[in-house]
Amino acid sequence: MPLDTDSALRLPAVAGAHEVIWIFDLDNTLYPASCDLFQQVDQRMASFISELLGVEWEEARRLQKHYYRTYGTTLCGLMAEHRLDATRYLDYVHQIDVTPVPPNPELDQVLTRLPGRKLVFTNGSRRHAENVLARIGIHGHFEDVFDIVAANYVPKPDPACYQAFCARYGIEPARSVLFEDLPRNLKPAHAIGMTTVLVRGTHELTDIDAEGEHIHNVTEDIAGWLERALAWYGSHPQEPGGASAA
Repeated sequence: MPLDTDSALRLPAVAGAHEVIWIFDLDNTLYPASCDLFQQVDQRMASFISELLGVEWEEARRLQKHYYRTYGTTLCGLMAEHRLDATRYLDYVHQIDVTPVPPNPELDQVLTRLPGRKLVFTNGSRRHAENVLARIGIHGHFEDVFDIVAANYVPKPDPACYQAFCARYGIEPARSVLFEDLPRNLKPAHAIGMTTVLVRGTHELTDIDAEGEHIHNVTEDIAGWLERALAWYGSHPQEPGGASAA
């Protein structure tokens, strides 16, 4: 069962926070789902499909959701069924206004003090991630962005995507923490030994795989969760074998 933010933390069994690899999904994870940023992307996806296939808006929306649920991303569905040029699609759907995303000085401050490697792991594009991270005010904290292009268009939650991510950066899953708003994207992470944190959200897929042992921690406040993790590591130097913070 998930561990609530107000109870215990489950953390990697390492000597300190400096040995942890901190991995963050982007959309509706590093910014609140309530700002509805992804709604803009969602609308542009449907517009793209409508123009590409010459179908009405309602049919474009139906196809968009079909591709998303079947292939993991709308892009992968379009590539599989229509041989779409991915660059054309990504450039179009991510031409959005990021000003609804609020700057987050609290997250910036805790990331400044957070040791260890920090990476973004997203099914979106690098350009989109960089625009959003800059808006939040945390762009400079991350070693790199692993996007859908780097994944060779194999999206989360396909296990091959996680394997490619770990191989690219030489990541030891047992030393890693993954923050995600979609529970289903935490299952492959758990399977390879990552510690998982579910960031509560309101996406249409948050009900899929919403319960189970793949969810180690639950939070609505990444900055607050990281503060607790830092404090615990600071007062409980660990030897390999397990870490649980009350």
